[in-house]
Amino acid sequence: MTTTDLITTPFGFESTAADVAEGIDLSGTRAVVTGAASGIGVETARALAGTGAAVTLAVRDLEAGARVAEDISASTGNPDVAVAALDLVDRASIDAFAKAWEGPLHLLVNNAGVMAIQELELTREGLEMQFATNHLGHFALALGLHDALAADRNARIVSVSSSGHLRSPVIFEDINFGFRPYEPFLAYGQSKTANVLFAVEATRRWAGDGITANALMPGAIRTNLQRYITDEELARMRAQLGGTDPSWKTPEQGAATSVLLATSALLDGVGGRYFEDCNEAEPHQPGTRHGVAEYALDPEAAALLWQVSIETLAS
Repeated sequence: MTTTDLITTPFGFESTAADVAEGIDLSGTRAVVTGAASGIGVETARALAGTGAAVTLAVRDLEAGARVAEDISASTGNPDVAVAALDLVDRASIDAFAKAWEGPLHLLVNNAGVMAIQELELTREGLEMQFATNHLGHFALALGLHDALAADRNARIVSVSSSGHLRSPVIFEDINFGFRPYEPFLAYGQSKTANVLFAVEATRRWAGDGITANALMPGAIRTNLQRYITDEELARMRAQLGGTDPSWKTPEQGAATSVLLATSALLDGVGGRYFEDCNEAEPHQPGTRHGVAEYALDPEAAALLWQVSIETLAS
């Protein structure tokens, strides 16, 4: 792919989810947004509800989800906003969510995530928590919902990644930090690379079923996602940016690229790509915090990640 093949839109850094969704009618469609009880998940769900879609908030905290659903319905006039329990590191919870789903599913927005857990934390299965949450849980969810997505024949999966993917490829030899020293942002980075690789391989495998997947960088947004980042770490990140603060977005702006990938006609039949600021990203250039790493779009790594993920879920 050359830069002339990249998908471009009239939207950019300052665009909001409402800007992107304006004039779009998704009445009769159904969407699932994970992690929709806080942060950009709320605004992603709100924008989709505003188009007339029936939206299910897939959340761990049902009480918080219920409050958000009520607020979204009030602000959009759409009563069809539901809440369902989903814990991405609990395989029984994922299975229960998928088995309870009835009928076709048009949009799956894999939005939930954790970032920069400071000490190595493992799931019950011995999996590093960021990889388990950000990638493997969403991978299992997509597998469980495959038939519902395929029933639509034009379904989309939106995989929320990050520029953090530039910090690390997936280290297949030691995903769970059994041998190498744990570093919070390396763990986060490989999980976010996995989000892009998932979009590449899901599109390759499932395009024949009418399912495409794309990944995105939402931008730097002050949300609960940063709860593990200390002031010292933020200062170090600022120093890496030349002493300046990151260019922060509001949650409404942070949700814009997710909503674009979920709704834009430009993405019909298009998958396996990575977007930022509502446009397809160019290849990463050293010394910058933008663009997509070559290893994140590598089809061989994507195929290997799929195989490893299947084997991990089966173990």
